[in-house]
Amino acid sequence: MRLLAFCHCTKEDLDTALAAAERAEDVMTDMPAHKRASILLRTAELMRERADDLAKTVAAEAGKALKFARAEVERRWCFTIAAEEAKRIHGETIPLDAVPSGDGYFGYWTRRPVGVIAAISPFNFPLNLVAHKVAPALAAGNTLVLKPATTTPLAAVKLCQILLEAGLPAGAINLVVGSGGTVGEWLITDERVDKITFTGSPEIGRHILAVAGIKKVTLELGNNSPVVVAPDADLDFVAKRCALGAFYNSGQVCISVQRIYSQKQVFEPFSEKFVKATEAMVVGDPLDERVDVGPMIDSKEVDRIESWVKEAQGSGASVLTGGRRDGTVYYPTVLSNVDADMKVVAEETFGPVASVISSDDFESALQQANDSKFGLQVGVFTNDVNRVFKAVRKLNFGGVIVNDTPNFRADHMPYGGNRQSGLGREGVKFAMEDMTNIQLVAIRLNS
Repeated sequence: MRLLAFCHCTKEDLDTALAAAERAEDVMTDMPAHKRASILLRTAELMRERADDLAKTVAAEAGKALKFARAEVERRWCFTIAAEEAKRIHGETIPLDAVPSGDGYFGYWTRRPVGVIAAISPFNFPLNLVAHKVAPALAAGNTLVLKPATTTPLAAVKLCQILLEAGLPAGAINLVVGSGGTVGEWLITDERVDKITFTGSPEIGRHILAVAGIKKVTLELGNNSPVVVAPDADLDFVAKRCALGAFYNSGQVCISVQRIYSQKQVFEPFSEKFVKATEAMVVGDPLDERVDVGPMIDSKEVDRIESWVKEAQGSGASVLTGGRRDGTVYYPTVLSNVDADMKVVAEETFGPVASVISSDDFESALQQANDSKFGLQVGVFTNDVNRVFKAVRKLNFGGVIVNDTPNFRADHMPYGGNRQSGLGREGVKFAMEDMTNIQLVAIRLNS
């Protein structure tokens, strides 16, 4: 395989990118909504035509199993949805004369683009998570400076090429490559940036808030996703869904299944079924269509996961399956006898490790699931509608997914977390709200 190397951009390169984004602001602001929509629709069509190349690019650079890389490319729907939403940006009239000071005035508000957006995306979905930042930003009439993960920039490069081919004007999107400590830092602190949209770790999210200055910020940070299994659930179905949700993309998903709470009367049979489903996952070359689990992003991440599992074992955890590595591949691993303060439970594992945990009853399972500093998405399996609504009331998460795993995401739904899982929401319409500013117009009428 031929290796490609990207030069990290210099401060001068970033200045050039930001200047280009500033120059393109008026062009994008003045562009009619139907033209923005046409560009986004054409982008989706070109992605469909080049789906095989894009999928192989994602699989090769990220180590994602090809079947899941293809699924990621299929989510080009993000651009189709953005094309539709580009034509729906509007405001409302306001009855200013509802108060005495508004007598004789006509009022309305509308939305206008914020300006230059800094979009910083992670390695694990090198195409789709870029799309979730780029598509709504362009639909709303903004310009961007995009910094993809340094380990997986190729998919973003190809997407930018497609956007330009689809008719996006020069300067509307600008791609820079470099480390977070240099290029990322320059980008988030630059006063020419009007908004930051970032997906990554809570530590970096807190740093961004501390140094960014006065600008809009959206943060999608992470989770240690729980699943609650009620005794009335179909355990065979739940086990298969949880195995897929825990181990696809080698568990490198912020809504990957990590903590599974099942009531004690079904704990043993569920654990056995989950282990069986886990061992059925095919591990190997991500470019093999049969493979479910490929390598992790780099050896450093495998070292971290290996040390966390060994640390848990040293404190009494049991490995039911997995717990071994082969180079940068870490085999899907199921743990039991874990404690709430172990890293594999309390922190975001972001690797192919999941724990099965016994609960006394449904209420205690909800409490255990809720006992976290994170709050992105949670899965609840039950056929009892009363349990469903009890879970919805109890669980403090951005998304409660009933009868499926926390991995569920549709590209137009509001997606984001509570607590330490982030600020704001993605999902095209909801991202566009954060990528626009409200502008009030008050007109004094001649009497």
